Amino acid sequence: MDNRGHRRVRMRLPVRMRWTTPFGQKIELGETIDVSRSGLLVSTKEFHAPGITLWVTFPFDASLFDGQPEILARVARCNEALEVIRSTNAREKVQTIAASEQERSDKLDQLARAVGLSDAPATFTAAFHLQQQAHASSNGSAPRHEPERRGSARRTLAVPVRVHPERIPWFEEAMTVDISAKGMRFRSHREYALGDHLKIAFEDSPSAPWHGPGEFRSKVIRIAPVPGSIALDVSVCRAE
Repeated sequence: MDNRGHRRVRMRLPVRMRWTTPFGQKIELGETIDVSRSGLLVSTKEFHAPGITLWVTFPFDASLFDGQPEILARVARCNEALEVIRSTNAREKVQTIAASEQERSDKLDQLARAVGLSDAPATFTAAFHLQQQAHASSNGSAPRHEPERRGSARRTLAVPVRVHPERIPWFEEAMTVDISAKGMRFRSHREYALGDHLKIAFEDSPSAPWHGPGEFRSKVIRIAPVPGSIALDVSVCRAE
């Protein structure tokens, strides 16, 4: 019996995974095995440790340069994939689905191949739990019944940023968790102190949520550990 809160549907579509390491960001393209409203089961070539957070774009379209949303997710489990996964899927398509569904499945397979996904068996299968978005009346860390006290509303948004202390040129690649006109919260693998002044630049300047050229000077106002991870959530406000 399936005890999941949402029904899973077998679906093969491209997915992009992005995660941050102490040495920078890594990106992997994979494909889904099945999906639900709250999670994905994905075939991958890299092992993803249970409990870590990453960002997924699903479905991923390699022909689009920008504008594809990235969703914060947590690895629920990751196991070695069986060599027979693909052959089993192919056999099930022939035996159990109608002709119209077969045609639709073939189109999805063609889309997957178009973005460079191999038909070779994957090394691992990883289950990702999609993180729930913060309630509109919450500041992202307080209970839901607490009203928003910020001068500018903060919204959930995951975009790549480059962050470095004001007097240190070496930047860290990080991802935002939420952002407003006057501040942001980003997930970091570096240690910062309250009151530190940082310079933040968006990876894709033309579509950046903060408008202006170059780097933005910001001040660290809050640091919170990420449960089950060595990462930290760092909140900053713009100092300009």
